[in-house]
Amino acid sequence: MRQDKLSLETHRWTREVLRIGNCAVKRAQEENRKKGIPNVYDFNGHRYYELPNGELTKEDPYPLKKEKDAKEKKC
Repeated sequence: MRQDKLSLETHRWTREVLRIGNCAVKRAQEENRKKGIPNVYDFNGHRYYELPNGELTKEDPYPLKKEKDAKEKKC
């Protein structure tokens, strides 16, 4: 049997921090959906966008912003 080097209190604290973080992420995702902002995820090095209608896509929903930013940097 392997002995854990972390105390029970450390495990409890870690679990509580994780719970708080998960709740914050879920709240932010819901806010983004309500505001029509895509949520962005990375799975195995691939970027996915969850559009407000729930559709997942690899295509950047803001391709024009990249072009605009690139033009502004050249000046």
